Amino acid sequence: MFRTVCLGLALSLSSLALAEARPAPDGFVELTKRLSPSVVNISTAQTVDFDSETVPAFPEGSPLERFNDFFGNRRGRDGRVARSLGSGFLIDDAGHIVTNNHVIDGADLIEVNFPDGDTYEASLVGRDPATDLAVLKISPREPIPHVAFGDSDAAEVGEWVIAIGNPFGYSGSVAAGIISARNRNIQMGSYDDFIQTDVAINQGNSGGPLFNMDGDVIGVNTAIISPSGGSVGISFSIPADLAQSVVKQLIDFGETRRGYMGLRSQAVTPALARSYRLDEPKGAIIRSVVDGGPADEAGLRTGDLITRIGDREITDIRILYRAVAEAEIDTEVEVEYIRRRRTATTRVRIEQLAEDLSDEERLELDVEQGAGEVTVGGLSVEALTRDVRRTNRLHADTKGVRVVSVARNSQASGKILTGDIIEEVAFEAVTSPREFQVAMEAALNEEETVTLLINRGGNYIFYAIDS
Repeated sequence: MFRTVCLGLALSLSSLALAEARPAPDGFVELTKRLSPSVVNISTAQTVDFDSETVPAFPEGSPLERFNDFFGNRRGRDGRVARSLGSGFLIDDAGHIVTNNHVIDGADLIEVNFPDGDTYEASLVGRDPATDLAVLKISPREPIPHVAFGDSDAAEVGEWVIAIGNPFGYSGSVAAGIISARNRNIQMGSYDDFIQTDVAINQGNSGGPLFNMDGDVIGVNTAIISPSGGSVGISFSIPADLAQSVVKQLIDFGETRRGYMGLRSQAVTPALARSYRLDEPKGAIIRSVVDGGPADEAGLRTGDLITRIGDREITDIRILYRAVAEAEIDTEVEVEYIRRRRTATTRVRIEQLAEDLSDEERLELDVEQGAGEVTVGGLSVEALTRDVRRTNRLHADTKGVRVVSVARNSQASGKILTGDIIEEVAFEAVTSPREFQVAMEAALNEEETVTLLINRGGNYIFYAIDS
């Protein structure tokens, strides 16, 4: 009897759950009709300086003569125009448009093209390289449909989503798929928290919206992983909850105003979790506290494990970065932490993060935010901070990254040594772990041999590492 009743109850609950779950859509026609007018193509132009007198003209009558206008060779012409294409979306009646920073970076002219053929010249309201977001503004001649941000935190793996954008210049293209994963860290910056999808995102989709089935923007399409340059079903979008807060600051202030607590933190490993008597790894451990900073003034100390800031649970180190960055400046937030296996709370006054930094200050900030060390291709490297320079007796003018370890089974084993300074990757200078990672991954994705310039005790050596 008991088993029969339980089975019946289980079947009933299962049927209820299936009934409440959203079924696969029959199509996306109505959503596309409603949302497409708010999605725009963005083209930019940038003047690239060069000496036109040194560029010879193709002879008159040559099949290549038509390229003379592009390459210059006209007296009085100071440069040529480089164009790039991306996507964006309108978010209000005032004409504000959201896109990626890398779409408009360095542009002298920004044009916005709507699906109905209308074209506007846009002004730059503000941009944030740290999250790769930018806000543009146009002056609409008449009311234009716009879309709204949704709750990206409520988005679930397996949920249907669509992207509308401008892949390879084909305007108004629609692609559909599902959310493949959440909270992805792809090493683009300190605030990585991407939504991964299998939607066909390609070049030109950057800056375009990722919609849920309610027509709300839950992400800004930003990056793909692809050996070929085309979609292979792994794409990443900035979650709307992060994008919305950045966009609001750019509109209100023309810049981002992030919070600052003055501490350095590290992730909680399973072993560390056990030492704090936690059932699972969560939170962030304070590695050091900046003297006189907000955390120091609030009594936080090295070894404290932060579990909550305000009403946000700190599940990992990236959530800590976001919680602090998004906290309101000049206000106090309650911080819950574990010290000596006991839970305590304190109040920390949030200061504004100074983002106009020198190279040295930026390296220190990378370390503070957990980006001071990376591992690529079997090579683990660290930033040349003041502490690293002092400990290893490195000259102040030394640039690059320091090798911390080399995996035994890697191509670099036996060539690169712990303590080596890597100054160049593929003949490009690297000055931080992030630059090293980007350069290495770009070369490895192309399956090329990577050439590294090594500074070993003042002696320079080139090594070739097979991908």
